[in-house]
Amino acid sequence: MDDLFDISPPINSTEAARQDSLLAPRFYTTDFAAMDKIDVSLVRSSWDGLMNEFREDVNKGHFERTGSFSEAVAALPEPLRMEFLDFLISSVTAEFSGCVLYNEIAKNVENPDIKELMRFMARDEARHASFINHSLKDFGLGVDLNRLKREKKYTFFSPKFIFYATYLSEKIGYARYISIFRQLERNPEYRFHPIFLWFERWCNDEFRHGESFALIMRADPRLTKGLNLLWIRFFLLAVYATMYVRDHRRPVMHAAMGLDPRGYDYQVFDITSAISKQIFPFTLDTDHSEFRRLLEKLRLIMEDIELAKKRGGVMGLLSRISGSVQAGVLFLRLYLRPVIHHDVPHDVRLAPSS
Repeated sequence: MDDLFDISPPINSTEAARQDSLLAPRFYTTDFAAMDKIDVSLVRSSWDGLMNEFREDVNKGHFERTGSFSEAVAALPEPLRMEFLDFLISSVTAEFSGCVLYNEIAKNVENPDIKELMRFMARDEARHASFINHSLKDFGLGVDLNRLKREKKYTFFSPKFIFYATYLSEKIGYARYISIFRQLERNPEYRFHPIFLWFERWCNDEFRHGESFALIMRADPRLTKGLNLLWIRFFLLAVYATMYVRDHRRPVMHAAMGLDPRGYDYQVFDITSAISKQIFPFTLDTDHSEFRRLLEKLRLIMEDIELAKKRGGVMGLLSRISGSVQAGVLFLRLYLRPVIHHDVPHDVRLAPSS
């Protein structure tokens, strides 16, 4: 399997994090004036309750490392070490991406509700990114976050796209972390690094962040109606497909945790779909055999594209173009598949569960 960042010793972790590709975590910016106009009056009671949870800051002292972190480094064999480093670099980039976005929104809006929320979430994501980065430094690596902020390419998303993408990113992050935590809780012999012990309370930060975006969307019902439903379907599929392709690039790491990437991903999809019913009026039919067949075919084509990229030359370029067209057609076929409709419940807030 070829890794997304083409990691081979020696690793320049900052350069790896700076890379922009279809599957790599991105940095975003948005329309701050539009964000400033958000009105949460329709969900004020739930909003105030959520803000109180952020103020309590239950994870303030949670991200404290122990000596077991540095001790775990020597015990990791190749290629597990390489895939785990890829995971850490991708994770620190994603967490820091959220920190940068939330911090920029907080600095550029006057709306007291949004400013306060974004400061809380930037605080949480900064802790997560720092915690992961220190784990990278155990390997003699580490991402230069200040340089990353200056040099990584930014993608503009309108506020509603930020809401859809970030809501799903935070919720699927929760589903991923809680699934790994429960698996290793049941089978501690598969816990090859101590960072996984922090995943339970960590993923509750992710869950809480997702709830904040659910409330923002509840505050403006137009965001989950009409033509916006087409965008919701797009982001659901994009998030699921990205995860599926990316996770299959780390087979050794998943095997070391006693997980099959395919089974693990569909478990995460089930959890995320169950959660997203709180705000979206449909879910993707990820259990259907045709959905799974097409998604697997998309994954294989994406692998071919990565191989063509490494091969280079005219033939490599032609293969990449051909593969990109095939991937686009497959994504469209997945997009047009029937979805599962349901009534959106009246309850606004959810509580984390396993």
